[in-house]
Amino acid sequence: MKHLMALLISGVLVAGGSAEFASPQEQDGVKQSTKDIGQDRKRAAKATGKKVKKTTKKVVHKGAKTTKKGAEKVEGKTETNK
Repeated sequence: MKHLMALLISGVLVAGGSAEFASPQEQDGVKQSTKDIGQDRKRAAKATGKKVKKTTKKVVHKGAKTTKKGAEKVEGKTETNK
């Protein structure tokens, strides 16, 4: 009976000990996943920023070109003929 109790207690201790060893591994996995998600978000933000910058630049240049074109038309009409 003593041997059976000792075997049972040691089995519980081993099972409990292995559960403790599994937790840090799971935490490392969660930690790494969190880091990966952060890096993905960083890359996405950079790509979005670059797209916005490029599009804004195109819009501003097109607007400036149109404004210049309109200004030239108005300039020709406002000159006085003396």
